[in-house]
Amino acid sequence: MEMEESLNVFGEKLGLCGEDPVTGFFRDGRCNTCRDDLGSHTVCIEVSKEFLAFSKSRGNDLSSPVPEYDFKGLRPGDSWCLCAARWLEALECDSAPRVHLQKTHIKALHLAPMALLKKYAVDLN
Repeated sequence: MEMEESLNVFGEKLGLCGEDPVTGFFRDGRCNTCRDDLGSHTVCIEVSKEFLAFSKSRGNDLSSPVPEYDFKGLRPGDSWCLCAARWLEALECDSAPRVHLQKTHIKALHLAPMALLKKYAVDLN
């Protein structure tokens, strides 16, 4: 798997999204991606209670621990690399979490427009 260039939505060096728990398609703490990342785990979010409930309702329980994968479960305030399409789905259902643009991979823009991402940005003035 050849990793895409590690750039954020501004074309700058991609920031670290989260190490506790470790996130990313490559489990490197960043929202890096590659051709094999069919889900495009490129949007760095700030996990919210509303988003966790939404994700669970869609069959992806991110709040429950999965010990065999050393995953303690996400809690509100954690950072996580989310699939761009899932973020858009959450947006349509009024459950979109806030986004760290400096930590969101430029490839997220293939699915999620910058104007929408900016409305949910944690790291803009």
